[in-house]
Amino acid sequence: MDFTLTSLAGLAAEGFDTIIDVRSPSEFAEDHLPGAINLPVLDDAERARVGTIYTRQSSFLARKIGAALVARNAAAHLEGPLAEMPGGWRPLVYCWRGGQRSGAFATILSQVGWRVARLEGGYKAWRRLVVAQVQDSPVPSPVIVLDGNTGSAKTEILAGLHARGLQTIDLEGLANHRGSLFGAMPGGQPSQKAFEGRLALALAALDPGRPVVVEAESSRIGNLALPKQIWAAIRAAPRVRIAAPAAARAAYLARSYADLTADRARLESVIGCLRRLHPAERIEGWLRLAAAGAFEALAGELMVLHYDPRYEKHRARHRPEREVVIETAELTPEALPGLAARVAAAVAELARGPAATRAAASR
Repeated sequence: MDFTLTSLAGLAAEGFDTIIDVRSPSEFAEDHLPGAINLPVLDDAERARVGTIYTRQSSFLARKIGAALVARNAAAHLEGPLAEMPGGWRPLVYCWRGGQRSGAFATILSQVGWRVARLEGGYKAWRRLVVAQVQDSPVPSPVIVLDGNTGSAKTEILAGLHARGLQTIDLEGLANHRGSLFGAMPGGQPSQKAFEGRLALALAALDPGRPVVVEAESSRIGNLALPKQIWAAIRAAPRVRIAAPAAARAAYLARSYADLTADRARLESVIGCLRRLHPAERIEGWLRLAAAGAFEALAGELMVLHYDPRYEKHRARHRPEREVVIETAELTPEALPGLAARVAAAVAELARGPAATRAAASR
């Protein structure tokens, strides 16, 4: 039977036991439906071979060879990953556009006796819904941006807001990147399509009647571009800005980037990427600080000489109509819960409208 996906939430609501992507491993690696497993009926080399035969020899020969490969791979899956599946197992199978690959595998599974469904339109049906959510539809909730210069603990404060029950979207978490040149995370970033899929699900889950807080970002997080609707909402949104002294921010950065400072070669490589933006003697000074383990001093200089001027230049071009500034002297682990509480209060004031914002700013 065919299953038609009409909303991003519809997949989870349907309650399939397993979602099976039968596309090649490279197609699956680029993006796939949430929670899907990859049981390819043609691997990358086999898919290329069949495609070449189709275009250079004949479609009949390609289908005949493809059918043999699909049958062989399906048998391996039945004897391997699917060997212990019970009689009542209910999988959803999909390929690129719901055609021959998923149709062939679904037929085999149904002949076993499993209650298999095939996704009508395949992965492309899912992708259309993602694009509609992130590129064509406005963000469903009013957006409030959590702002502050580098080292203001915005990501941890955002997590604190979530723990307090506020709606949040952690864009850097979805992108697996901390948003700066030094922000690479273990595992690397997802593909652009996979990032958009994660974001689409987060947006679809929002309660439109409540604001959503996101961290201030540029139009890119690492190598990934923010889709136009969320980027437009960020630029137009009111802001809560954390204002902390450079010393407190430097201490916070040295603590939160311990993974980077522990890898001297990687740290030196990232500093080297700044050579085109700063004099050679400054770069050498930063490398000496890194070699000496003076990470707070290094973070302080990077903020004052590199990041803060860029923040201020960007802020001058895009001044928000409404903003609440929260000053703090400390960004220690002990101080962050109280700071998150103050930010939550400011978010509530911004959500109530301009009059509340003016009252908050005057305090």
